[in-house]
Amino acid sequence: MKRKMREQWMTAQAEAGKGSLWEVFAVSLRLGLTSFGGPIAHLGYFREEYVNRRKWLDEASYADLVALCQFIPGPASSQVGISIGMMRAGLLGGVASWLGFTLPSALALLIFAYVIRNYDVTQAGWLHGLMIVSVAVVAQAVWGMARSFIPDRARGSIALVTTIIVLVVPSAFSQLIVIAAAALFGRFYFRRSEDTQTPDHRSYLSKRIAIISWVIFFALLIGLPLLRHQFPATWLAMFDSFFRVGSLVFGGGHVVLPMLQAEVVPMGWVTDTQFLAGYGAAQAVPGPLFTFSAYLGTIMNGWLGALIAVIAMFLPSYLLVAGTLPLWGAIRRRPHFQAALKGIHAAVVGILIAALFHPVWTSTIHTVYDFCLALAAFGLLMLWKLPPWIIVLVSAAGGALISWLQAF
Repeated sequence: MKRKMREQWMTAQAEAGKGSLWEVFAVSLRLGLTSFGGPIAHLGYFREEYVNRRKWLDEASYADLVALCQFIPGPASSQVGISIGMMRAGLLGGVASWLGFTLPSALALLIFAYVIRNYDVTQAGWLHGLMIVSVAVVAQAVWGMARSFIPDRARGSIALVTTIIVLVVPSAFSQLIVIAAAALFGRFYFRRSEDTQTPDHRSYLSKRIAIISWVIFFALLIGLPLLRHQFPATWLAMFDSFFRVGSLVFGGGHVVLPMLQAEVVPMGWVTDTQFLAGYGAAQAVPGPLFTFSAYLGTIMNGWLGALIAVIAMFLPSYLLVAGTLPLWGAIRRRPHFQAALKGIHAAVVGILIAALFHPVWTSTIHTVYDFCLALAAFGLLMLWKLPPWIIVLVSAAGGALISWLQAF
């Protein structure tokens, strides 16, 4: 069995672009150190680096990869990077690409968590300012995604119904139900729309590897909750929670907020204040927002908790990319899948609207000063187009000023 697995890995390496692992890691590490601005900005950085500068793939293949990573759950920008790493240097190339792009922000958030771990965050004005950043960032995400994903009344209605259900029944399970219902509705309602023309897609991995990846993915998704029930160890519970969130989040990094909050706060692992403070800090670092898991893991169980949380959070993305990449060309051309995606995207907007109200707004905006600071941060993001890390610094300073004013 091990010999067959080794042969599969060698075959994948031969089918890839025959680049070195160090080359893939070095390029992705530079991107991980400099890619501010969220997943959309990350895709722009990737296009400039991988398509225009290094010519690792052409425009059509890159567009196809972006479409693939929008289709499957998880952080789209990280999944695009993993895909390009696999195409360049095989399965281990995907690991090298993920490691380089993820390591800088994960380490930064781990350090931040250690700084505030034993700190009374309820008394820190600048930390409250970081929490207020999340209001502006999520509001910006709602605005942008609504413009893209709900262009008509049908999808607008899906988003509104989703918002109401998620707010009235606040659980990760309710989110899964509405996403599945939206996909089913879209599958039948939008099937009359025109088919999208898609570029030809070359398979860079064997179908055998795809099958193995899917088997591992579903074995963990189904088996981890059962193991957690039988063996109630903290590290296993953490791995299960973060793996499940990483497996089921559609729509990018900001949608992970309500699902993670539902997993870690009710368990008493992290307080609401700590959660939102870390989410605000995550806006100030480059790289994928999913490295927020490193912060949460550190708060929960130190550096070991960070390692468990990050691996569990990103492992589904790796398995889903390896399982879908060889099959994506045929899947994407099916009109029924395209129709279902329209319903899913609308539901994702609804989940994001719900997250904007609770826990982001309800846990952060308490006074007129908080609202004014959130409004100013939103204006700097939307009107002045300032980088998120500048908004974070401004909001932290504003939070400290508000705290000082309220003391008098």
